Amino acid sequence: MGLHNSHLKLYPGDILEFPGNSYFCHYGIYYGERDGVPYVAHLTIRDSDTRLLLFGRALNAAVKLDPLDVVGKKFRVKNYLDDKHPPRDFYSIIKPEIEHSMTKPVTFDILFNNSEHQATMFRNGVKKSEQIEKVYSKIVPTWKDLFEKRKI
Repeated sequence: MGLHNSHLKLYPGDILEFPGNSYFCHYGIYYGERDGVPYVAHLTIRDSDTRLLLFGRALNAAVKLDPLDVVGKKFRVKNYLDDKHPPRDFYSIIKPEIEHSMTKPVTFDILFNNSEHQATMFRNGVKKSEQIEKVYSKIVPTWKDLFEKRKI
């Protein structure tokens, strides 16, 4: 489960996980090579208005194709939904969906539409974010507890 680099064999449609800050990782879909350069399709925030991220939302987001090295040098393949949700065909389904989604603005939402949701939606046809579920499972009981004690 360690982080890999370019020695790893990647297949178009693979979900790649890039280590992020201490809280969240960034996810993308391996798109394949163009002129020998490997590319990743990922949901990214186009402008630098990170204040919006304090609220977990950014309206100015987009699905972009970027060279793998630009997105991150350290990553691992994380096709973790394949047992429950078989991966969809890259060339007939995933690739056209990626290309279509690149033409329209997307709202990034840390809880409901982050880069992990986007990657699992492309590959498996379901939106899932394990990292959010982990955070949620820690936050929600605390909130519930505080609420029951009428602290919030």
